[in-house]
Amino acid sequence: MLHEMLVRLATEYVYERGKNFAGSEFGKFVRHDIAIEAKKRLIFLPYDLKVKASVGAGNWAAVPWLGFFDPLITESATRGFYVVYLINAQSQEIHLSMNQGTTAAYQSFGEKEGRNYLKRNATEMAARIRSFADQFSTAPIDLGSDDSLPLGYMAGHAFGRKYDANKVDKDQFYTDLETMLAAYEMLVDLGGTTPGDVMMEEADSNDVVESREYVLSRRIERAPNVRLPVLKKRGAVCEGCNLDPQQHYNFQGPLKNTPLEIHHIKPLSGMAEGETRRYKIPEDFLVLCPTCHRVIHKQTDPSNLEQLRLRLNFRH
Repeated sequence: MLHEMLVRLATEYVYERGKNFAGSEFGKFVRHDIAIEAKKRLIFLPYDLKVKASVGAGNWAAVPWLGFFDPLITESATRGFYVVYLINAQSQEIHLSMNQGTTAAYQSFGEKEGRNYLKRNATEMAARIRSFADQFSTAPIDLGSDDSLPLGYMAGHAFGRKYDANKVDKDQFYTDLETMLAAYEMLVDLGGTTPGDVMMEEADSNDVVESREYVLSRRIERAPNVRLPVLKKRGAVCEGCNLDPQQHYNFQGPLKNTPLEIHHIKPLSGMAEGETRRYKIPEDFLVLCPTCHRVIHKQTDPSNLEQLRLRLNFRH
């Protein structure tokens, strides 16, 4: 079971990292077996998440981890925010954490100011979903390393739970994981780390809820695992005005770069609370040119393609 595998990781890592990294069976156990077991835990949960486990790239990491990533936000531990188990192998502790991408923060601000940025974000993340954060601890975590990345993980920690690998409460462990994943999806739905005024400006609205729904919808539309499949299945022609980039712009580039946008038509406001499987491809999307996309978002019903077409005084 997953908790037993993480216990093994926490208790054996110091010994195993003394061996060669290349071809390590222990490394394979973490990257493959632990990741597969974690994916099994998601089968009956309403979340579309990517899972990855790591002991380092090319060399043993100071802190191995197992992460859960929402593709709307990120698919790696380098950017965005995500749920992760971080291992302090020195003290044999397992930390469940709502955390953030250290690498992106370092690249944008440098290491010292990047950690300050991560700390500020962590405080704001906990405040945005306070009802969840209060079920965990917001105290700082100690990962037993002064290396650059672990210091970033510690700065990026918003809230979580620490487990002693030698006495993990199985029921508490899995209850915490489900609660943390629910918190993660709630944070995504509420705009993540994007400030409220920024969301309202982007949505051109003074309504907080409406702005959050708009920002979430745009994230869905821009997600890499959405855009290309929708273009392939619905075709690369505007469904509003029939603009065809190949014909009208002589566009010759790859499909993913075509100058068209994806529009999410499933009303987020109509979803039940806690519903997180947000879309079906291609049924819940339209392919529109930038102009038609802006216009349809101004409609009372932004899913009504016929209304958009009736408003047009031209067709390509």
